[in-house]
Amino acid sequence: MDFVRHWALLGVDAGWLSESFSYAFVVNAVVAALMVGPLLGGLGTLVIAKRLAFFSEAVGHAALTGIALGVLLGEPPDNPIIGLFSFCMIFALLLHFVRNRTNVPYDTLVGVFLALALAVGAALLMYVARKINVHLLENVLFGSILTVTDSDLLLLAGSCLLIVLVLIPTFNRILLTCISPDIARVRGYATNFYDYLFVMMITLVTIASVKIIGAVLVGALLLIPGATARLLTKNMGGFVVLSAVLATISCLVGTILPMELKLPIPSGAAIIIVSAIFFLTATFYRIVRKG
Repeated sequence: MDFVRHWALLGVDAGWLSESFSYAFVVNAVVAALMVGPLLGGLGTLVIAKRLAFFSEAVGHAALTGIALGVLLGEPPDNPIIGLFSFCMIFALLLHFVRNRTNVPYDTLVGVFLALALAVGAALLMYVARKINVHLLENVLFGSILTVTDSDLLLLAGSCLLIVLVLIPTFNRILLTCISPDIARVRGYATNFYDYLFVMMITLVTIASVKIIGAVLVGALLLIPGATARLLTKNMGGFVVLSAVLATISCLVGTILPMELKLPIPSGAAIIIVSAIFFLTATFYRIVRKG
């Protein structure tokens, strides 16, 4: 990161970067946005193809309980990674396991799990809030990309690298199991394996993105850029690329703009607002074009 900060300082001295980039935390925030944006945007296309928007939202909200458990187990309140990772992964895998063994409609099942996780999380957070500064929890719940540290970036980089290494060789198979599980089975693909693999990737990127976008909002960035790209493209390649680009731009603009304009808006909320503006613009474009 020292190398990146050095080049940022050179950019500030040359006048093509604002004075804000002379601060290390701003450079960290931009690097985090450049890492998490393409990943969330790319995975979001599979979330939409597999119709798991509600599932990704549930995993993001389950992070509330994971955060509280981590703090109760003695982890630092601003980064309770073990409790967060353990609970969210168990939550996601258990939900998918139950889904395959019950006739309950999937959206109903997700709603039940989500309600339970929120109830337990709310109860634990009320208890935890008595022991720590509640503003630390607010950063995790609603995102604070400007508080990202070098260790956070290292964790994020490791998660992104792992997901990319797994996703590149399996993307087409996961996509086929999303679109047509029957054809995937005929071709000899282990559909259950790819389903669980995808669930684990969604959970991992959600956990890695919580501090940047917030536990409450991370599911939205998995969904909105992909939904926008779907309105504007007709082929899968363009769908994935445009979704990744829109998510990255949303992360960068939502990070830099409130800071430069000194707006009292959490970074996670700003990122989602920018992403939603892209979606509304694309929707309006489609309406006008059809009319």
